[in-house]
Amino acid sequence: MWQIVFWLCMYTVATWAQFPRQCVSPEVLRSGTCCPSPTGLANDECGLRSGRGRCMPVVADKRPHGPQYPHDGRDDRERWPLRFFNRTCQCNTKFSGYNCGRCRYGLSGVNCDQKITDMLGKPTFALPYWNFAIGGNECEICTDDMLGARSNFDVNSISSNSVFSQWRVICEDVEEYETLGTICNSTEGGPIRRNPGGNVAQPMLQKLPENEDIIDCLELKMFDTPPYYSTSAWSFRNTIEGYSTPKGKYDLKVRSLHNLAHLFLNGTGGQTHVSPNDPIFVLLHSFTDAIFDEWLRRHHPGTVFYPKQNAPIGHNWRFNMVPFWPPVTNGEMFASAQDRLGYSYEVQWPTRAYTVSEIITIVIVAVVLAVMVVVGSTACVIRVLVSREGLEPLLVEHLHRY
Repeated sequence: MWQIVFWLCMYTVATWAQFPRQCVSPEVLRSGTCCPSPTGLANDECGLRSGRGRCMPVVADKRPHGPQYPHDGRDDRERWPLRFFNRTCQCNTKFSGYNCGRCRYGLSGVNCDQKITDMLGKPTFALPYWNFAIGGNECEICTDDMLGARSNFDVNSISSNSVFSQWRVICEDVEEYETLGTICNSTEGGPIRRNPGGNVAQPMLQKLPENEDIIDCLELKMFDTPPYYSTSAWSFRNTIEGYSTPKGKYDLKVRSLHNLAHLFLNGTGGQTHVSPNDPIFVLLHSFTDAIFDEWLRRHHPGTVFYPKQNAPIGHNWRFNMVPFWPPVTNGEMFASAQDRLGYSYEVQWPTRAYTVSEIITIVIVAVVLAVMVVVGSTACVIRVLVSREGLEPLLVEHLHRY
C-alpha cells in the first residue's frame, strides 16, 4: 500500500508549471520564442551544440475542429500554443523536455541510451493498475491495505484506518467556477467520498464491467467515427470511454467500461470535475490506457483511420496536445507505449470462450481427422503385408545357417 502512496505523492511533487521559468519574463513573452539552453551557454538553444535539438517555428494545424465546443475563438488553448509562443524547441529522437535537456520517456543516462528500469537497477519495476473488468459489485482494491475500505460508520466514507481517509478534495465548487468564471485556487474541501456499488437508484451502476466487455471492445476495428463525439457508434474511442455498448452500438442510456468503473465508485471518483482527487483515479486510468495500448498493438496504428479534421477541439490528428511542452501532436502519440514512452503493460487479456456450435464443429472435425488417420494407417499396413507376401526372401532356407 505504501508503494502506491509513494507514487501518488511523486505525481504531485513532480508537477511543473505550464511554461518554463526561463520563458515567462516580459522580454521572452514579447519575443514569442521559448528555446532555452540546457547548458546555459550562449548559442546553444535547445542543446543545438550537442545535437539534442533545435529552435523551430511552431506548427499549429489550421484544419477545422468539430462544432461541439461552445467557446470557439475565446480559448487560449486553441491552436496551441500560438497565443503565447511561435517558436519552441524541437528535440531529436532520444531527447525531450522544454530545452531538450532530458531523455525521452523510458530512457536514461548521459547519452539517453539506457532503459529506465536499468537505471533503477530493478528490471521488475512497475506501476500499479486496477483491472476493473471483473464483474460483480465488489471493489477488490478498496481495502485499508490498498486504497481504503468502506467506513463502518458512514457507508459513503473511507475507513479511518486508511491513510486516504485524511485526503481532502480540491476544486469541487464547479458551479462557482462556471458561474463566476473563477479559477480553482486549490482550497481544500471535504473528504473523499466513496461507496462502491452503492447507487441503489441506478442498478446498472452497481456492477463493474465484465471480461466479455473487454473482448468486445478490443475487436472494434475503427478508432473513431463521425461525429467523433460521445454519440459516435462503432467507435473504439467512444466505446472504451464508455458511451457505447461494449460491442460499439451507441445508446444514450448506456455507461460501460471506463465510465462505468468511475460511476461504480459512487462518490468523488464518479464526478468528472473532482474524480482525480480519489487515488483510484490513477489506477483506473492506467488500466484504461492498457486497453488502448492493446488495441493499438492488435490493429496497427499505421493502418487505422484517425480524424484529420472535425474532431472535438484539440483532437484532430495534427493538433498539438494541451498542455504538453514542447508541443506534441495527437498523431505523434498515436503509437504503442513501448514505442513512444518506453514501457509496456503486463496484463492477462481475456479470450472469448467457444460457442456450442464451435465446440460441435471442432469435435466433428477432430472425429473426421481421427477416422482418416485410422483408415490411412490401416490401408498402409494392409499394403505392406500384401507386398511382403509377393516377395521372395533374399536368403533361402538352406542358407540361413553358417
